[in-house]
Amino acid sequence: MRIGTRKSVMALAQTEDIAQRLSGAAAELAVEIVRFETTGDSDQTSKLLVHGGKGGAFVAEIRAAVTSGRLHAAMHSLKDMPGNEDTPGLVIGATLPRAPPTDALVLRPGVSIEDIRRSRGKGYRIGTNAVRRAAYARRLFPDIEVIHFRGAADTRVRKLDNRDMQRLPGGGEVGPADALIMARSGLERIGLGHRIACELSPLEMLPAVGQGIVAVECAVNDWPTRKYLGLIDDPAAHLSCDAEREVLWILNGHCNSPIAGYSTIDGSQMTLTASVLDEAGMEFIEVTRSGDASRPRELGRAVGLELLHKGAADIIARTRPAP
Repeated sequence: MRIGTRKSVMALAQTEDIAQRLSGAAAELAVEIVRFETTGDSDQTSKLLVHGGKGGAFVAEIRAAVTSGRLHAAMHSLKDMPGNEDTPGLVIGATLPRAPPTDALVLRPGVSIEDIRRSRGKGYRIGTNAVRRAAYARRLFPDIEVIHFRGAADTRVRKLDNRDMQRLPGGGEVGPADALIMARSGLERIGLGHRIACELSPLEMLPAVGQGIVAVECAVNDWPTRKYLGLIDDPAAHLSCDAEREVLWILNGHCNSPIAGYSTIDGSQMTLTASVLDEAGMEFIEVTRSGDASRPRELGRAVGLELLHKGAADIIARTRPAP
């Protein structure tokens, strides 16, 4: 089985995890990892919006290799997969067990979380490229300066420690950063979990839809590949995947929309919370509902529709890029 992935340290670690699980479940299966340098990896200056968001930057090229038959499957971080558009001919064949979905603060040497909390962020710069993280950061630390910060996870931490400036799209620089907001699971996966200075609970910063879930995508009619992927699929993660991505579908959210969603399962019940913010973090709509865990799309649809009823469409429209 040929599985496509990005060249980043984190993506390779995730794909190697998939390969090990497949080999453990089907000893007769030979797995080959095929590395891609996607547009988002080669251009670490521009905002992802110019490449069509995370989908265009990190997903499209590998998906094309699956649909053309060059790959049997593709590894994606679920949070990077667009949820507001159909993908004819492809299906998520497996989701790995969900890693911790929370975000975390990484600080440069000499800065403490007490410094930032005490000052409400005044005088500090926090780096992120995610509009959701930026919006929540402005809510948590009203006086902090949020700056555009790109790069693979290990590269971002290195730039933080070295107090490097971040090049801006179109020229110029910003920085250096005093802190970064990053996914806890990503930091732990590449051996940088010790750099977490403060974990942000879902009450403080609701995770991105699908955060912490690794997805494996394949052709919908490739039944042999789907059979093998089914051996490593985690049912609970797949239910959360379906519920949370249904919210994106209902909202028709785009890559510049600060949208969050996170579900938990307790027995036969699923609880799903989703939110929509404006880019400044000032307007904030959040909905929580519970329902039958075996019907995740229905729950996601109900949450999405309630968000729309409360005015989410207006916020999303204002964050949509001008044509």
